[in-house]
Amino acid sequence: MPKSQGVVFLVGAGPGAPDLFTLRGQDRLGRAEVVVYDDLCPADLVALAPGEAERIYVGKREDRKTLEQDEICDLLVRRARQGKTVVRLKGGDPFVFGRGGEEAEALAAAGVPFEVVPGISSVVAAPAFAGIPLTHREHADGFEVISGHQPDTPPRLTAVVLMGMRRLADNVELLRRRGYAGDLPAAVVRRGTTARQQTVVATLDTIAEAAAGVGSPAVLVVGTVVGLRARIAWAESMPLFGQRVLVTRARHQAAETCRLLESLGAETVSMPTIAIEPPRDPEPLRQAADAVAEYDYLVLTSANGVEALFQAMNAQGVDSRALAGVCICAIGPGTSKALAAHGVRADLEPEDHRAEGILELLDEARIRGKRVLLPRAAVAREILPETLRARGAQLDLVEAYRTGIPGEDETARGVAALQGGQVEVITFTSASTAQNYAAILGDQLGPLTAGKVVVAIGPITRDACLELGIKVDLMPPKYTLPAMVETLVEFLKQ
Repeated sequence: MPKSQGVVFLVGAGPGAPDLFTLRGQDRLGRAEVVVYDDLCPADLVALAPGEAERIYVGKREDRKTLEQDEICDLLVRRARQGKTVVRLKGGDPFVFGRGGEEAEALAAAGVPFEVVPGISSVVAAPAFAGIPLTHREHADGFEVISGHQPDTPPRLTAVVLMGMRRLADNVELLRRRGYAGDLPAAVVRRGTTARQQTVVATLDTIAEAAAGVGSPAVLVVGTVVGLRARIAWAESMPLFGQRVLVTRARHQAAETCRLLESLGAETVSMPTIAIEPPRDPEPLRQAADAVAEYDYLVLTSANGVEALFQAMNAQGVDSRALAGVCICAIGPGTSKALAAHGVRADLEPEDHRAEGILELLDEARIRGKRVLLPRAAVAREILPETLRARGAQLDLVEAYRTGIPGEDETARGVAALQGGQVEVITFTSASTAQNYAAILGDQLGPLTAGKVVVAIGPITRDACLELGIKVDLMPPKYTLPAMVETLVEFLKQ
């Protein structure tokens, strides 16, 4: 979602125990610029928001309210329209007596992008912690959840039927006998929360016929609240909803890619095609790390090179202070981000995130006679070291790490997803990811890749794909992960 537009996350904080907070909730809270939170939200959770985030308490108790509900809705809209990332943190689950539905309606009416992050409700958590199962084959085949705030009014219940698709017509008849009117809105939701989510809407009288072709797993929902879907359905309108994307980065780097894709509605399948291994001979890297302060220039071409160098420096008792007099060149924002994690900022970062970009900055006048350290992968393009030497640099080219192919246990899930037709998009973020992908699939490369949308992060990766016979559909104008995802979004819009 464009940063200038702002977004609101309606996040369930869970029943009270901070360790029952969901991973997705923690991720969204970690991005917050504004946190609007309730009385029942544990302070430990609110503290997970960035320190600079604005925190706004809007709790309600019987004896006092900080803001009326309309004012809370208006607050969320105003902050999002200021371009802010807003987390509306609500006790339990946003849609179980949390008035999250009203807030979602207000956001939808205002045209503000939003996402719902379910939370563990006290409906199930409190009985579970008390040793009380809500359902049991010998005691109870269902349960109802009723608000105690308005005990004198007739119940307006929503029916949710689990595991009911095999006998859908019988379950519909059961609900009729229990007093649910035949003209009530009804919906069947299959594979909810995944990229394969499918929703069929009808009435209680017609839902069995409308959903006749829908298989399990699915839930049946009956009640007037189903009518709100037309206004506040959010997941299925996300730009990458329905897309299953194969991520081929190394396992320790895949999480960032997956989070970005999933935040836009995609379902990701991780198939690491690269395993990072130490250099065959660690001594040259050890010596370079020990003498890093003596270099004039340090050229870093990947986040992996950054990590390998700093591990070697730490092993030698050398920290970032040794780099105070060294001009540091970094290819791409990923390399710069890895440096920043060690408290170091790159002095030079080319707009062209390739070796050619670095060479535009390091001309002969600048580096002739200078000592240059280039720690990189064992196998890489030779244009950078060859040109630096030709321009008179005293270059130390050091093997910092090697890339290998992960074992079958790490790639099996991705291969199975390809074989099962469960992938629509394949992403490659380096030439090595493409080359190793081809090596892993072998004779299956052509059949399993055909018909997929293939995205390459830049020209080097694209060329490697083409040499392997992999047709590339998309390449971003900037060779970065966000640009790659944005290019995919724009392509699918068309």
